[in-house]
Amino acid sequence: MILTLQIILIVTSLLLIAMVLLQRSKGGGLTSLFGGGVQSSLSGSAAADRNIARYTIFVGLIWFIAVVGNGLLLAAG
Repeated sequence: MILTLQIILIVTSLLLIAMVLLQRSKGGGLTSLFGGGVQSSLSGSAAADRNIARYTIFVGLIWFIAVVGNGLLLAAG
């Protein structure tokens, strides 16, 4: 069970890093690299920005649950 939670923790950590870097900020973030600084239809979509934000929150919750579960299992064992 601990191994499963650790694998989930590693995968969600990598996903969170990627999703946070893909989100657009005032400066454009890494999404401006894909469009070359020009607004494209993929990076300029408000729906895509909202979806990335929602997925980031969802993956963050899974990451948090894996951290708490891992800590509880390690403290009990």
